[in-house]
Amino acid sequence: MHFPKLERRPELDALRGLFLAWMILVHLPTHFSNMAAQPFGFVSAAEGFVFLSALLVGRIYSREHQLDQSHVRRHLWRRSFRLYAYHLALLAFAFTILAAYAVHTHRAALTNLLDFYLAHPGTAIVGSVLLLYCPPLFDILPLYITFLFLTPLMLSAAQRFRWRTVLAVSLGLWLAAQFGLKDAFDHAVNHITRLHIPLQETGAFNMFAWQAVWVVGLWMGAASARGDVPLARAPRWAIAVSGPICLFFLGVRFGWFGPHLNWPAMGLLVDKWQLGPLRVVNLVAFTIFFYWLRRWVVLLIHREPFLTMGKASLQVFCAHLFFVFAGLALLYGDMGELHWPTAIILTTLTFAAMFLVATREVKKRRAAKARKAAQSAQSRIASEPVPSEATR
Repeated sequence: MHFPKLERRPELDALRGLFLAWMILVHLPTHFSNMAAQPFGFVSAAEGFVFLSALLVGRIYSREHQLDQSHVRRHLWRRSFRLYAYHLALLAFAFTILAAYAVHTHRAALTNLLDFYLAHPGTAIVGSVLLLYCPPLFDILPLYITFLFLTPLMLSAAQRFRWRTVLAVSLGLWLAAQFGLKDAFDHAVNHITRLHIPLQETGAFNMFAWQAVWVVGLWMGAASARGDVPLARAPRWAIAVSGPICLFFLGVRFGWFGPHLNWPAMGLLVDKWQLGPLRVVNLVAFTIFFYWLRRWVVLLIHREPFLTMGKASLQVFCAHLFFVFAGLALLYGDMGELHWPTAIILTTLTFAAMFLVATREVKKRRAAKARKAAQSAQSRIASEPVPSEATR
C-alpha cells in the first residue's frame, strides 16, 4: 500500500496539550474544576485526549505496521509496559506516603480516594497490579495502557479484514456495553480471581464502551497517513445540522430548557463513563463542527504551553497527579474545593511545573534523536569502502 510522506502536524500536539490542560483543571480540587467540567455540552477532556492519542498512534504506526508488524508490536508493547511501570509507581506512592498522611491527618478527601485500599490492602495491591482495582484518578491510565497494548492486534485485524470490519466489531462492543457487558465481565473476573473487588472500585470508565473512541481514533489516524481525512468527506448537511445539535446539547447541559429536559433527566443517555448514545451524538456533532472551524481553532491553540505539553502528554499526566494529591491534602473538614487565593497559587504552580516536565522530556528526546543520528552517520561512514590506490 502506498503512503505519502508523513509530515509532522504540530497542531495535533497542541490540541492534545489543550485537552491535557483542560483535564488538569478538572482534576485539581479548586473552584475552577466546576467551570472546566464539560463546558461544551456533554464533551469532556477525557474523550478528546483518548481520541487524539489513538489518532496519533494510528497515524504514525499504521504505515510502519504495513512494513514490519513485529517491530511495531515490540515498540507499542514496550511503551505500554513503560506506562504500566509509571502507573505502579504512582500507586506505590499512593499506597504508602499518601495513605499514611491521610490516616494520620484524617483528611477525608484522601481517605475517600483510598477507602477500599485502607479497608482491604492485600486485595487492593493485587488487584491494582492486575489493573482490576482502579481508584479515582487512577483509572484512565489503565484504560490507555490496555488500549495501547491491544493496538497491534487492532492494526493486524484492520490489515487482514479491513477497517470496516474492525469498526463494526467496535460498534457491537459499544452496544453490548450499554446493556451491562462490563458488569458481567467484572463479575466473571472476580469469580476467577477470588479477589471480590466491588464494581465501583474497578474504575469509572467502561472499557467496552470507551474502546470505540480509541478504535475510531486509530482508523482516522491510519486514514490520514494515507492522505485521506474522513472528516473532510462529511456531507454538507452533516455540517449544517452539527451546529444546532451542539446548541441543543449546550442547552440541556446548562438547563436552558427547563427541568424536564436537562442533565439529570437524560441520565445514562449522556453518561460519561458508559459513553451513552446521546453523548456519542454530541461528540460527533462537536467533532464535525470544530473540524469545520479548524483554521480558527489552530490559530487559538497553536501556541505554548500546549505545543510542548502535547509532545510529552503522558509524562505530564502522571506528574500532575502529585499536584492533585497536594490539593486534596489541603482540604479539611467539609471543604469540597479550594478557593482564592489558594486555588490560584496551586493552579499556577501546577501548570508551571507541568511545562517544566514537558520541556525536560522534549529536550531529552531531541538529544536521544541527535545521538541516534550521529551513530547512524558514523556507522554509514565506517561501512563505506576505502578507495584503493588504483581508484584514487
